[in-house]
Amino acid sequence: MYPNLNFETVDIFKKLDVKKTPLGKYRDVAEGYFAFPKLEGEIGPRMTFRGKEVLVWSINNYLGLANMPEIRQVDAQAAKDWGLAYPMGARLMSGHTSYHEKLEQELAAIEQKEDAFLLNYGYQGMVSIIDSLLDRHDVVIYDNENHACIYDGTRLHFGKRLVYQHNDMAQLEDRLQKATKMIEGTPGGILVITEGVYGMSGDLGDLRSIAALKKKYEFRLLIDDAHGFGSMGEQGRGTADFLGVQDEIDVYFGTFAKAMAGIGGFVAGPKHIIDYFRYSMRSQIFAKALPMPMVIGALKRLEYVRSGEQRKKLWVIVNALQEGLRKAGFDLGHSGSPVTPVIFHGEPAQATNIILDLRENYGIFSSAVVYPVVPKGIILIRLIPTAAHSLEDVAYTVKAFDEVAVKLKQGKYDGTEVKMV
Repeated sequence: MYPNLNFETVDIFKKLDVKKTPLGKYRDVAEGYFAFPKLEGEIGPRMTFRGKEVLVWSINNYLGLANMPEIRQVDAQAAKDWGLAYPMGARLMSGHTSYHEKLEQELAAIEQKEDAFLLNYGYQGMVSIIDSLLDRHDVVIYDNENHACIYDGTRLHFGKRLVYQHNDMAQLEDRLQKATKMIEGTPGGILVITEGVYGMSGDLGDLRSIAALKKKYEFRLLIDDAHGFGSMGEQGRGTADFLGVQDEIDVYFGTFAKAMAGIGGFVAGPKHIIDYFRYSMRSQIFAKALPMPMVIGALKRLEYVRSGEQRKKLWVIVNALQEGLRKAGFDLGHSGSPVTPVIFHGEPAQATNIILDLRENYGIFSSAVVYPVVPKGIILIRLIPTAAHSLEDVAYTVKAFDEVAVKLKQGKYDGTEVKMV
């Protein structure tokens, strides 16, 4: 195959070095602080980091359910009643229960879809949804800022893949035109994938414009609404409901890991498609069913999602935080969700020193994102407000960020060497 090249057999382990990976090369200075930090104590706005109490803005606990006494009581009782093993086996074979069915029915009702199917994990669930929906004749089109699980799902696709710049509707239409030509004379179709809320920037997928394109082109629309489910729309229905296009979403994906403060997820849509998933999704057919305590716990959590009281509390905090930061002159990008990105201009070394200052001197636990996740010269500090935060937490944080901005301008975070405190 390679007539002019001589290769020696190599032990694959010898090729693998954590320090040669994009993140692993920083392991020696980052591990335990910037990477794999340990937040300890009761889950909430205030936890312990390296022996000190910190104000936490880095947990996707939107509705504040993670440590709510009523929720913990139900979780504990379910674990006592059922144990963590029940039901044993995959649902297709021996792990099916009426409680799993009930949870699916309630999720379908919230999403105003005909049916829903439980997923053990959100990430593997999305990968498997894409794998199940597409065959080699189909064309998939997706936003370039979609989550890694969508990228991994599309990589499994043997057909054509087209990407468009984030929320660029002109480019999406161009891709739809190309895809339409690609499938002419074939048994193929088109799937468009976007997110409801983009978890890093907080901005919303342009679902209204995408839905409008369905009048001109024939395609199906799948949205990943991990950050929108529970936090957006009536009854926590999500971003499409918030934008008034719920009926235009063909396949809806939500997760329990954000607003629900749990594990697992679901996919909702037409009954015949959900039935197809039940009998074709490899990540579910060949995996143990979601344990009963998680199912019982999710049913309880749905009561809080539907009621809206925790969501109202969340948005009081969201509005106060975002308005306070904007009044202080901060750029929050195009966020239309609880996700609050605070944008600074600087270099990676400055970002690490900002985080050190926030954690050690201000007692604020947040994380920074730098190039290549965001453009060069940008430092993005993402804040995740929750219903459990207080207005006092907000006021303190806005003041701290204001002081940090002044220090950045004064050059107090300059320097290329990261010094651990």
